[in-house]
Amino acid sequence: MDRLKPIIDWLYHRAENILALILGALFVSFLIQIVFRYLLNLPLGWTVEFVSIAWLWGILFGYAFVVREADVIRLDILYVALPRWARRALDVITGTICAAIFIWSMPAVWGYIQFMAIEKTAYMKIPFDWVFAIYMPFMISVVIRCGMSIWRGLTGTGPAFDTPKTAGTHDYD
Repeated sequence: MDRLKPIIDWLYHRAENILALILGALFVSFLIQIVFRYLLNLPLGWTVEFVSIAWLWGILFGYAFVVREADVIRLDILYVALPRWARRALDVITGTICAAIFIWSMPAVWGYIQFMAIEKTAYMKIPFDWVFAIYMPFMISVVIRCGMSIWRGLTGTGPAFDTPKTAGTHDYD
């Protein structure tokens, strides 16, 4: 695993770069939209379309490849009040339910993405299967994260989110 760490780190940084490019392009397109609509009184349709697609890709790509488990915001008021065994049980139960839902819906989602190849966006003429394709890596990453949560819950090595200690505490006490 130590030999793979530099490769994984390099891939992670490239994913961050891609996400930064998506967000930068979104911002520039948004500025173009403002200038053309409000200063030149010439609304552009493609900017609205691009901003929507870039936002979708930014959110789903970011969660799939950039956001780390420690970066996820949680409302854990009740969770931290539970004893250790209950937190572990909740991690296993919620991880199993979430993974099952995503795995169960994968064939239908894939079918929908393939079906949307017949349609294109209004202004940029991008096939909708390309627009929605990012949802599959997102789903796979959610299933993997749920699997990791289940494993940590079963082995007792998972997050306790013990807020009195630090916001970065991520192991069972």
